[in-house]
Amino acid sequence: MADRVCNISDIIHRVASSCLTQPIAGAATRRFINGDDDDEQREEIDSDKRLGIWEEQEEEEEEEHRGAAMGLLEKLGETEAFMIEVFNVVSAVKKAYVGLQEAHCPWDPDRIRVADAGVVAELRKLVRLRDRFRRGVGVGAGPSGGGGGGRAPIREVVAPYEAALEDLRREIKVKEAEIANLKERLMGSGRAGRTHSTKRVGCISGLGSPAAPTPELFESCMDLVKSASKSFTAHLLSLMRAARWDLAAAARSIIDGGEESPTGDYPPPTYIPEVEPRHARHALESYVNRKLFHGFENETFYLEGSLTSLLRPSEFRRDCFSQFRDMRAMEPAELLGILPTCQFGRFAGKKYLSVLHPKMEESLFGGLEQRRAVIAGGHPRTGFYGEFLRVAKAVWLLHLLAFALDPAPSHFEASKGAQFHGEYMESVVRFAGGRTVPEGAVVGFSVAPGFKLGNGSVVRARVFVVPWEKASQGRGSRGVRD
Repeated sequence: MADRVCNISDIIHRVASSCLTQPIAGAATRRFINGDDDDEQREEIDSDKRLGIWEEQEEEEEEEHRGAAMGLLEKLGETEAFMIEVFNVVSAVKKAYVGLQEAHCPWDPDRIRVADAGVVAELRKLVRLRDRFRRGVGVGAGPSGGGGGGRAPIREVVAPYEAALEDLRREIKVKEAEIANLKERLMGSGRAGRTHSTKRVGCISGLGSPAAPTPELFESCMDLVKSASKSFTAHLLSLMRAARWDLAAAARSIIDGGEESPTGDYPPPTYIPEVEPRHARHALESYVNRKLFHGFENETFYLEGSLTSLLRPSEFRRDCFSQFRDMRAMEPAELLGILPTCQFGRFAGKKYLSVLHPKMEESLFGGLEQRRAVIAGGHPRTGFYGEFLRVAKAVWLLHLLAFALDPAPSHFEASKGAQFHGEYMESVVRFAGGRTVPEGAVVGFSVAPGFKLGNGSVVRARVFVVPWEKASQGRGSRGVRD
């Protein structure tokens, strides 16, 4: 019996020890085992403390999740707003570009300038949005890109402004060239107004509604070619000055490479003095005319292999004069806007590529955009190309009229070193004191071709003459060649 009591005491002792180390979550059980109210209160306080810590941790975790979710929602909202802004700017660019296209047809320079400024403004907005994106969300610059702490590289930020500044400098350069060209044209028109006779002005003003092709009409058209050629040459020369060209060297290159002698020597062995800068325009005009009149003797300037003038001459003459009358009052840009690939359009494109070498165009304009447009069959809406179209149209009309006449005029050029003949040649050089060309003067280089008309009259070739003494190293005079 005593053993059983001991065993029961041991069991009670072990249970009590176990309850003390691992409290049972029941008040009645704790009271039965311990019978101590203070121990019960301590256990409850410890349990409440642990529960409070757990609740605080849960609240903190929930708060962190809520903060992360709110941050994500805020970032998504900012991204959505940014994308809406991008789409709005893209739509505005599209609308501005449509306005620019509408301003081209019908041609309205004021609307074009306003529309162009609008397109540029919208594109700059798009550039600013791109920079904001790179700084914020970062293509290699934001938090996800890990390449600069949210700041775009200085070069990327400055690049658009440098490009805009370069465009402005190029525009200023072109505007300065146009101003110089207008000044020269104004001075030239003043001199022309003093020297042209009333009869000559009457012939040109009578170009409005010709009833039939006549030699007098051809002479008037040749005057228009001369005027347009001078204007385009002055424009081209002003661009060369703006690009800091050595005009004397350019003139010398044109003169030396302009002709080949009949004996095959290159260049011809005729001494030509150094061309002064003020005479460089004559050399440049010679170059332009040589390119434009090349192929004049062919009925299509060798654009195609047509033989209509030989197979059906009367019909061909009527067609040429009909085209002449239809085209004479039209602006070339308007005509090419409707029919860019017509015969005149192909002629203008071919001659532009011939006159303006790629290196020359890149030097003058800083790029080959106009050339690429012409090669693609288009016609740029630029001031320079518009000036070129005017001289191209004048030569094309003269060509139509030449093949409308019966018999057709025959054109000739003065050979380099040939003796000057006032009946067939006109000097572009004005001598001091208003003197006529000195006796025995020779041709330094040809500036524009001449024509023999069916009624016996002659449209004289324009030449740059030099005194005979200066040409003593040459082989003597050579006659005028057809």
